[in-house]
Amino acid sequence: MENKNVGWLIIGIAIVMAILVLIFNIAIKDAIGATCTHGASCSMYDSAKIQTWISLAIVGVILVIGLFIMFSKPKEKIVVKKIKEKRKKLDLSGLDKDEKKVVKLLQDENGAMFQKTMMEKLEIGKVKTTRLLDKLEAKQIVERKRRGMNNIVVLRS
Repeated sequence: MENKNVGWLIIGIAIVMAILVLIFNIAIKDAIGATCTHGASCSMYDSAKIQTWISLAIVGVILVIGLFIMFSKPKEKIVVKKIKEKRKKLDLSGLDKDEKKVVKLLQDENGAMFQKTMMEKLEIGKVKTTRLLDKLEAKQIVERKRRGMNNIVVLRS
């Protein structure tokens, strides 16, 4: 909601509260007039007057808050746009055939997969997988990220 709308809403609430205070004040004066035997010098009139002024002061503060919100400048919205990055064409010229298989498999799997799944799809052992990934990490082509007891292999762009 915009600041102006919130300000109008709070001002409206303050006006309704002021009307309720004045209606309540009239009702209290009628009740005091009917029950007080001292006449106009009754101390209940003073306490009703104090209560009315305190209530109207609170309504005034709420009204000022509404005006402040209404006329204050709203904060600027920060818009963050994601820019799709074009992936660079990877230079696969310095890679051996097994390393090229790993990169091709990662490209087919949207750039990431679990190391265990890669090992199964390439049908190679743990040691060979680890050594291949070590070489590719050294060449900054892939990156391994720890997820619990597993590694996710991510193709760097």
